Amino acid sequence: MSEGRPTALAAAEFAGRGPDQQSAADRVEPKRPGYRARVEPSLPAMSQNTNTPGFPGQSAAPVDDSAKVQRQVQRQAGVGPVSGGGGTLFSEPVLVVNQKAKLIELTNEYAVFDQHGAALGSVVQVGQSALRKVVRLLSSLDQYLTHKLEIRDAQGSPVLLLTRPAKLIKSRVVVQRPDGQEVGQIVQQNAIGKINFAMEVGGQKVGAVKAENWRAWNFSIVDETDTEIARITKTWEGLAKTMFTTADNYVLQIHRPLADPLLSLVVATALTVDTALKQDARGLG
Repeated sequence: MSEGRPTALAAAEFAGRGPDQQSAADRVEPKRPGYRARVEPSLPAMSQNTNTPGFPGQSAAPVDDSAKVQRQVQRQAGVGPVSGGGGTLFSEPVLVVNQKAKLIELTNEYAVFDQHGAALGSVVQVGQSALRKVVRLLSSLDQYLTHKLEIRDAQGSPVLLLTRPAKLIKSRVVVQRPDGQEVGQIVQQNAIGKINFAMEVGGQKVGAVKAENWRAWNFSIVDETDTEIARITKTWEGLAKTMFTTADNYVLQIHRPLADPLLSLVVATALTVDTALKQDARGLG
């Protein structure tokens, strides 16, 4: 063993290890006058959240998306900041319902946010077969067939089930709990003029949904005394989206705390209007 070789190398050879087999701890350079150890900068821990904004598992949208939602609420829907809210689909005074933009829509999908842009849940159409998607692609017959949707919370768990049975002219939506228990129904009352829906529980009317114009863009939701308790405002999605995609966006503002089953019916209504009317007409006309 030659003199002057680093002690760590000597120890490595003595233990039967060559220089190439040394560990990082063994490779120690001798300190020289004025020597200063180099400290490697530490890297920040990488986030484990890889969820897509607007889908279950993510509590808030990115800054740009949050600002977009806030503009949609305040400027387009004319709803100022509302205090309160518990961070769930059934405790927020304002819900923003944005349909996923698609050139060709085969499945209805919506993201639901609060007024600040935090993701609260989603709505997804379920139970479609491959044949059903082909029918939807090649014809307009799908609008007359049965539609089933799940309203899911931020964790992706179903909280309400919506079924719109096959229709010819008027729509009817059955609202159920995940266990199949019926909450109530939203029943279309007319097909000409301003569209109106009745909210029924056990066959008894507990409220109504009234279109404010013949295009059925904005709705007033009233209780059994005809007092407005909530409002649905359709927001402008932009010229390109309006002409070339199927996306529809809405803002639901609930004016006061509501008890179930009325609360569940009001929340379901905001997510049902688009499906009930089935986007039969698109574009600017």
